[in-house]
Amino acid sequence: MKDQRKTEIRVGITVIIGLLLFLWILGWAKNFSLVSNEKETTVIFKNVAGLEIGDNVTISGVRKGYVKDMQIKDDDVYVTLSLDKDVKLNKDASFSVAMLDLMGGKRIEIYPGTSSEAFNYNEIHNGKFMSDIPFVMSMVGNMQNDIAGSLKDIEITLKSLNSYLTDEKLHKDVKNSVSNLSEVTEKLNIILNENREDIRKLIENSNALTGDAKKMINENKDNIASSLGSLKDVLQKTDTLLTKINLFAAETSEKKNNLGKLIYDKDFYDDLNKSLNQLNNLTKILIKQLQDEGVKVDAHISIF
Repeated sequence: MKDQRKTEIRVGITVIIGLLLFLWILGWAKNFSLVSNEKETTVIFKNVAGLEIGDNVTISGVRKGYVKDMQIKDDDVYVTLSLDKDVKLNKDASFSVAMLDLMGGKRIEIYPGTSSEAFNYNEIHNGKFMSDIPFVMSMVGNMQNDIAGSLKDIEITLKSLNSYLTDEKLHKDVKNSVSNLSEVTEKLNIILNENREDIRKLIENSNALTGDAKKMINENKDNIASSLGSLKDVLQKTDTLLTKINLFAAETSEKKNNLGKLIYDKDFYDDLNKSLNQLNNLTKILIKQLQDEGVKVDAHISIF
């Protein structure tokens, strides 16, 4: 009886130890602890791409916490991180979603930062998503239609280019063009060789002419400056004269001087026109008398 009781006690102790061991392993796997010795902070991500609650949080590749909670608000994902008590972060710490392994797992990688200011765990921080292989493959899958179209366009372009390059007429034209260019180059070289002396003399004469012109300008610098000054005075006087002429013409057109009054006076014009008409009539009469009987003059001349 006593042996049976001892056996039951042993079995019970073994079950209790196994249960405690199981609970400890489960708590370790699920990051569960009865004692709160952790730090929490919240990070905002635009995309977490497969990140799940319970995934690891690492610092320089070392596990230092886990993802405690995730909530979607508007277009952002608010991720709550639970960090070990010995974690020390600086104000410029950064957070990113990275690939855990080639199988596609995710983790939060933290860069502690180098700032001398302390990290505020109560603030909400911004994180970034690091592109990984599944994400890139997803992008490639979305772009497969565009890639297929681009490859088709490239194929058409290569076919057209091949057809263009294998054209016999094009080859002949290119060959003739190269031949003509070579011939022109050869003739130009011959011309340069034959006229090398003339070209040299032309360059020397140009240099001499430039030197003489420079010397003449230097020797007559004062005369040129004086001539320019005189020209400037003449231009100023001409401008003054033109101004006076314009003023005189304006006064004449506005009848502010005697010439204007004489030219633009209507009575004077009418009298002048009348006098000219009378003179014309008198001339006609005199011509007629001269042609007929002459001019009869009845005059009395007295001498004092």
